[in-house]
Amino acid sequence: AASRVFPFRDVRWAPDPVLEPGAAVRTPQPVPLVIDNGSFQTRAGWACSNPAVPAEPLLRFRSLAARNRGARGGAGAETQVGNDLGSPEPLRWLLRSPFDRNVPVQLELQELLLDHVFQRLGVSSQGCVDHPVVLTEAVCNPLYSRQMMSELLFECYQVPKVSYGIDSLYSFYHNRSQNWPCSGLVISSGYQCTHILPVLEGRLDAKNCKRINLGGCQAAVYLQRLLQLKYPGHFAAITLSRMEEILHEHSYVAEDYIEELRKWQSPEYYENNMHKMQLPFSNKLLGSTLTSEEKQERRQQQLRRLQELNARRREEKLQVDQERLDRLLYVQELLEDGQMDQFHKALVELNMDSAEELQSYINKLSLSVEQTKQKILQAEVSIEVDVVDSKPETPDLDPLGSEQSLEDVESINEFEPLFAEEQPEVEKPVAAVQPVFNLAEYHQLFLGTERIRAPEIVFQPSLIGEDQAGIAETMQYVLERYPKEQQAILVQNVFLTGGNTMYPGLKARVQKELLEMRPFQSSFQVHLASSPVLDAWYGARDWAVEYMTRDEGWITRKDYEEKGGEYLKEHCASNVYVPIRLPKQAPRTTEALAPCRVLTSSAGSACEQA
Repeated sequence: AASRVFPFRDVRWAPDPVLEPGAAVRTPQPVPLVIDNGSFQTRAGWACSNPAVPAEPLLRFRSLAARNRGARGGAGAETQVGNDLGSPEPLRWLLRSPFDRNVPVQLELQELLLDHVFQRLGVSSQGCVDHPVVLTEAVCNPLYSRQMMSELLFECYQVPKVSYGIDSLYSFYHNRSQNWPCSGLVISSGYQCTHILPVLEGRLDAKNCKRINLGGCQAAVYLQRLLQLKYPGHFAAITLSRMEEILHEHSYVAEDYIEELRKWQSPEYYENNMHKMQLPFSNKLLGSTLTSEEKQERRQQQLRRLQELNARRREEKLQVDQERLDRLLYVQELLEDGQMDQFHKALVELNMDSAEELQSYINKLSLSVEQTKQKILQAEVSIEVDVVDSKPETPDLDPLGSEQSLEDVESINEFEPLFAEEQPEVEKPVAAVQPVFNLAEYHQLFLGTERIRAPEIVFQPSLIGEDQAGIAETMQYVLERYPKEQQAILVQNVFLTGGNTMYPGLKARVQKELLEMRPFQSSFQVHLASSPVLDAWYGARDWAVEYMTRDEGWITRKDYEEKGGEYLKEHCASNVYVPIRLPKQAPRTTEALAPCRVLTSSAGSACEQA
């Protein structure tokens, strides 16, 4: 049982270092910069065939930004991006993402992410970014979103050329092999959405693409609600970051969901497969096991801390009063020197009416300053008395003259037993209080059916009240839009990619669903990406290296200026470009104008008769 207790790692993100680009990325010409612009994570690196340049993403950070307001009276607002946030939970209410679902819509935040990429990769973005950019975009990306992105890249960063592609198709492109067919059915499940993409003869069939608005984000929120209802005493400790950790490391997809639930009804199966997640806790919550001497020493330490706090408050009050007294004495000197104009102006600034009121304030402040100095002096020369052997003098706990806070009064009451006239000669030993329950076990989350319920929502969206079809129904709907011959071609290469496809058992579940929907004795093959998270970046890099010197797929600045920001040059991993076609207005003929003239003349005659 102890081996199934897993502590939460609560990993803090390490800030990204500022990298120095080598000479290989600039000579003989600037190499492309590949950015996988995902709604969960942004990955960036260079596309270069030179072995000196790493063939992997150099930057990986969450697509999040937070802007705090800064300290009061200090510096202004500070913006943190990605791994610079450290941990998302303390800043959860400040986090902002440029994405709505999987489409970037907040270009100000997108600019912050790009600035972070260029800065940490050592690219100077002050004048211009002279590297071509390969950027991933959503399936059937709206023209307005692509227009804003192109405007940002060409107008703000002055990039020479840019290419847009679909992340899942880049992953499909990267995992192709010699015997792989050019056609297939791509199932891409990410952080916000799940897509079913048919690929025929190497090109995307955009008319039959389907999207399910469910992904890893919705699974994490669903798991959080399940555990918060199950453990209301740990409501605040059940955070989204910890739920994502459970999904990544402890969840799996059941091949048969109903049959798996029946297995979990067995107590023996539950004990053998249940995972315990250990929440952080403190042993100080246990019953007091301190002896009387330890308690006495702890009270002395608290007394000393309270005295230090009072001394610090007195010094701060003395400094403030002294500065104000100096100001008032300076105004009084103006009166003595006969500078009446400046004196009256200073009185107005001090909100005073006469010299008598000024003198009264000076006398009060002088008395307060002297009293505070005396208290500080007495505190410095006082001798520390052993509170166990004799009765100590009650320290002056009044830091601000006659003002005494409720907390100070409570602190004094806490130390009243120390000042008793008589101390007992013999104290009875305090027996250790044994806890009535295991505190560590109280702070454990028992994961049973939650391990399969959260990932199941992409197959059964009705579990969270979504009126959508799951992966199996959507896949069958897409296949039925093709003739049987093309259906047989598509199912020979069902390709799974995306971070939400890394659950154990997902491939077997898709195979089971295909077995139920395909004809008897028909064949199909299901493949899982070699690296479902990073293959999109690797595929974009492969494409950029292969097409670096070609014009296919690249949008130049001349194309942007002539054809607009929504323009797209298609390639094997891109969307299908559908230009905006405005309907032309038909010219108004004389026959069409004739009824209008008749109506106008009849209306005019009616007005004359009236």
